[in-house]
Amino acid sequence: MSKLLREFYVRPNVVQIAKDLLGKYLLTRLEDTVTGGMIVETEAYAGPEDRASHAHNSRRTSRTEIMFHEGGVAYVYLCYGIHHLFNIVTNVEGIPHAVLIRAIEPTDGAELMLRRRNMKEGSPKLSGGPGTLTQALGIKTTHTQTDLTDEQIWLEDRGFLVPEDEIIAGPRVGVSYAGEDAENPWRFQLKNRSNGVF
Repeated sequence: MSKLLREFYVRPNVVQIAKDLLGKYLLTRLEDTVTGGMIVETEAYAGPEDRASHAHNSRRTSRTEIMFHEGGVAYVYLCYGIHHLFNIVTNVEGIPHAVLIRAIEPTDGAELMLRRRNMKEGSPKLSGGPGTLTQALGIKTTHTQTDLTDEQIWLEDRGFLVPEDEIIAGPRVGVSYAGEDAENPWRFQLKNRSNGVF
């Protein structure tokens, strides 16, 4: 297994990075215990030219400023005032690309993940959605700007190879406001994976 390095994140093609993240592992060490799992669903957001992106038209706000950072940092925002959604900033400094992590299959620290979710046993509800996975991993908006090559939140390649025919591509979720961009097939899932199940 090996931690993903900056070179992985600063590549120019955010759609390819979103696909390449399938089968990688998202991990946290926030309470002296490692928690995490294999990424099974992602969404790509292509910055200025993507009307579904928070940085469409290079919009810079206090919230989105981190998206203009060099790739390999976290962008965590609050959705509907409830859900903390975890995104990975990609590309070089000044180009606000990002990948939303939508679901993981738990592999590490299951007991702590269950406690964080107030659950007694694993099910797709544990980490099978973008809001539930952050709760299970302990990720909050305070973790935005976290360096993903450091020791608090990071990603690993554990050698799981994803065949191209095992990837399902489709439109992103909840971006109907984005006009034609809402139909871009930039959401990727691993076929036949039970999101959130142990």
